[in-house]
Amino acid sequence: MSGGISRRAFARGLALSAGFGAVSAGMAAVRAQDLGDLGNIDPSRPLLFASPRLEPFRDELPLLPVLTGSQLELRAGSTMHRFHRDLDPSPALAYGGMDYLGPTVEAHTGDPLTVAYRNEIGVHPLAADFDTTLHGVTEQDRTAVPTSMHLHGAVTPPEHDGHPAFLQRPGQGHVHHYPNGHEATQLWYHDHAMGITRLNVYAGLAGIFLLRDEFDTGTKTNAWGLPSGEFEIPLILQEKIFTADGRQSIRATPLVPQGRWDGGTPGDVGVVNGKIWPELAVARGMYRLRLVNAASFSVWNLFFGNRMRFWILGMEGGMLPTPVPSDHVRLAPGERVDLLADFGMLEPGATVELRNDEPPPLAASQRGARPMPLFCRFRVGEQRGFAGVVPQTLRGGAGQPADLEPVPAPQVQRTVTVMQLIDPSTGGTIMSLNNLLFGDPDVETPRQGTVEQWNIVNVTPEPHPIHLHLVTFRVLGRQHIDIARYARQYPQPPIGTKWTPPADEFVTSPLIPPESWETGFKDTVVANPGSITRIVVVFPTAAGLGFDPDTTFGGPAPVPSTHDMPDMPGHQMPAHAGRDSAPAGAGTLQGYVWHCHMLDHEDHDMMLGFRTVAE
Repeated sequence: MSGGISRRAFARGLALSAGFGAVSAGMAAVRAQDLGDLGNIDPSRPLLFASPRLEPFRDELPLLPVLTGSQLELRAGSTMHRFHRDLDPSPALAYGGMDYLGPTVEAHTGDPLTVAYRNEIGVHPLAADFDTTLHGVTEQDRTAVPTSMHLHGAVTPPEHDGHPAFLQRPGQGHVHHYPNGHEATQLWYHDHAMGITRLNVYAGLAGIFLLRDEFDTGTKTNAWGLPSGEFEIPLILQEKIFTADGRQSIRATPLVPQGRWDGGTPGDVGVVNGKIWPELAVARGMYRLRLVNAASFSVWNLFFGNRMRFWILGMEGGMLPTPVPSDHVRLAPGERVDLLADFGMLEPGATVELRNDEPPPLAASQRGARPMPLFCRFRVGEQRGFAGVVPQTLRGGAGQPADLEPVPAPQVQRTVTVMQLIDPSTGGTIMSLNNLLFGDPDVETPRQGTVEQWNIVNVTPEPHPIHLHLVTFRVLGRQHIDIARYARQYPQPPIGTKWTPPADEFVTSPLIPPESWETGFKDTVVANPGSITRIVVVFPTAAGLGFDPDTTFGGPAPVPSTHDMPDMPGHQMPAHAGRDSAPAGAGTLQGYVWHCHMLDHEDHDMMLGFRTVAE
């Protein structure tokens, strides 16, 4: 297991990691009639569902259409999509008139963008999997599916950020205003609805957003002579399970009844741009590949099957100082990577696969899950393609963006915790931040203009990609800790009481520097098991942003007219009793959220609000 911590150490007296065995504890409660359609079961792994056997490389890798302009319209709808040549079309969701996923949106730094979003979803392909015991999920949601579109990585006013409780049901929408004030990078947009994010994104509500600037123009005039046009390819990577008749399935194990959250779904089939194990014909030359891990659960270690070297240009926050040569890159849900691959060194007719060898998270591995090994294949043709060279620098040179400044010294140290808990009311597992549930009001309140160091203490046996809305940050590094001693010194209080004890006295290793590709700006970072992950965040001011990041917003909205798109306000989730209350009170929302980007985890309840308060 990664992190240098033994499984025995996690198991010793850790109520906070008790979710680790919750599946086996719940087996006795599962009745045969609860199991529903079992689909395929691999006899060698009887605790897992398995997709039907499919031949790889039978479909061409789709190239996603590009959407540009200052005023765009995106509608989410129910569709039918064929994932593989040998499967029938099956129900899915999509944005922008596509039959799966959404178009690639291109915008330019400094040019504001208006996106009129509208929910036109009819039947949800995973409606039977809605778990009404989760925060904010109701029976109504199965037939009147709520959505909330989030532009991941963007600096946006809170009312346009896609807050998980700022919902639009079918017939409703919201006009998003994106200032596009940051430098060129790869963002992505996806659904963020309370308690069903994993279901909506898995079903197809995701797309790539490329922000350009005077350096990264997206054309041959870019500052580094990088591939562009047909030689720049966005790739949305996902993992899935399919039923025997070819439908998408979010169910990982027959041990958990349909309609109940099962902790996470590692797929056994790789999907790229909506096709299972596709193949792309490439010319003999360089390609710029823009990858996003859009999975709901798994962290991947990506590499080419021939172990050829590539160059990492940037991550979530833009370009690195120099290209990083590597033969692999670790990519967690929510993370993006901008890489340069040279197929010119291969002979015509050669093929090379994009592969993964990272094992699934521990709970899935215990059920028998294996690494999902394959995503797609590149087939090299006779034609010569882009014949550029790898740039020596990406920042600080003539005609390039400014070099990265040194990481600023933090003014505030803040400890936050990543936990797995047992819900005493149900005996099931809850994923938690700070020992709190999403509706709990004790949120972080960093002051605008301050520099904070967040020490993310992961006391679980699994990696968790932690994403902060509104901001980017720099990664200082990671340190292993003695979790058993930490837990004994600071016993966990009841769920709902904030638990963020400092862990510095329990470190068992020196600071491990970030990976070479993690040295730029990021918005998502992997918190490894049994470790402190240290990041430095500069929280912006209202004056610097041009908007108030702590403003209130929300409130009920009438169903808008189909012909009145510009006036479509958002519809806030109705308040529920107890833990299902709206985070900022009925009728009012405030601030942003931070969460684990394993979508299964953020749905139950590894997500909290935060407010950037005035100085």
